[in-house]
Amino acid sequence: MSETNEVILTEREMPKAWYNIQADMKNLPKPPLHPGTKQPIGPDDLSPIFPMGLIMQEVTRERWIEIPEEVQEIYKLWRPSPLRRAARLEKALGTPAKIYYKYEGASPAGSHKLNTAVPQAYFNKVEGIKRIATETGAGQWGVALSQACNFFGMECTVYMVKVSYHQKPYRRSMMHVFGAEVIASPSERTSSGRQILASDPESLGSLGMAISEAVEDAAGRDDTNYSLGSVLNHVLLHQTVIGLEAKEQLAKIDAYPDVVIACCGGGSNFGGITFPFAHDKIANGSKVRLLAVEPSACPTLTRGHFGYDFGDVAGFTPLLWMYTLGSDFMPPGIHAGGLRYHGESPLVSQLVHDGIAEACAYGQTVVFESGILFAKCEGIVPAPESSHAIHAVVEEALAAKESGEAKTILFNLSGHGLLDLPSYDTYLEGKLVDYPLPEDCLKKSLKNLPKV
Repeated sequence: MSETNEVILTEREMPKAWYNIQADMKNLPKPPLHPGTKQPIGPDDLSPIFPMGLIMQEVTRERWIEIPEEVQEIYKLWRPSPLRRAARLEKALGTPAKIYYKYEGASPAGSHKLNTAVPQAYFNKVEGIKRIATETGAGQWGVALSQACNFFGMECTVYMVKVSYHQKPYRRSMMHVFGAEVIASPSERTSSGRQILASDPESLGSLGMAISEAVEDAAGRDDTNYSLGSVLNHVLLHQTVIGLEAKEQLAKIDAYPDVVIACCGGGSNFGGITFPFAHDKIANGSKVRLLAVEPSACPTLTRGHFGYDFGDVAGFTPLLWMYTLGSDFMPPGIHAGGLRYHGESPLVSQLVHDGIAEACAYGQTVVFESGILFAKCEGIVPAPESSHAIHAVVEEALAAKESGEAKTILFNLSGHGLLDLPSYDTYLEGKLVDYPLPEDCLKKSLKNLPKV
């Protein structure tokens, strides 16, 4: 590798098409069901809140989906993103493992979320939509969509989970800079928000609640569509530019990973970097491991139920075939707000269920410890979400040290933590605590799963 420990692709080498893993999966997830009839939904059922261009991407089994030129031009603001070797971290751990990371924090939004925000705004714009409503957890998705809507001259309304609205005020400020309206969720703006507040006036909010408000908002206006930053097939499709670039960059230095790691909340980060490698595993028998890392406070893949559930609290969304903690699950206020979702991408869920991918969960104190170790070694303060992946990397590297195995580790550093510094202050002051999910709470949240 170069003296700077970095591999950079040229603009000409940037992917011209997204990779659709549905073309290669042996078992596809069961189809989404209409929330009312419980029957499989069709394109017409989704058209009130999504543009047809994205609906077709949601269901197609074509392997390659061309990236529109207008989207490629905006991608060039930060793509291709660099692949770096964490040589100083390797040295600090004393491991024979080689650690590489794909750095998505250099995007204008500071995270990987812009990879799908731009095409989602684009496909809405070409179909005449003037405004987009969405939800956001930690605020990274809200920032990305507000930027993307600004690029295409559209309005943007963001329902931000209330605990993150207060924990991460500067992400809210960034959304305002790009012209977005930001509302703390649950709110008095929607009937679903008012209902939640009536039963719990002090509710911290959740992604499931914010989704209900955003969907209700979009469904109530002809000029407005809904946009989701994770979970759905087309969102993960757009994020595959990460893994496609990483494969090309590793090939330039004659390397291939033994394990690919990413944090996992709704699945876009994990799917984005792993799906191109999952292709190798499914189609070519590659032995690469694909490891999804989640918080022990919200252990969807590691302790959730595999079956149908709503994607939101109010039951407005289709029922999705996925791992779930129950749509009314109320996650504690951990600082990795982007990982506080009760469900999981159906595609990621199916891959984990089928043994193509695997999952693990950690408490937030060890996660922040590893995030700070990475920052001291590599000079980048990672977002709390990305620090989950970093902790798994540390564990893998230490296991390689114990066994003497010179494995190659690749992970996605999906966002920087410069706007998460109050969370780091909490850790450094010794005030950060873990919230392991009690079994009785999990059983309670799973009691109300829909009968299908």
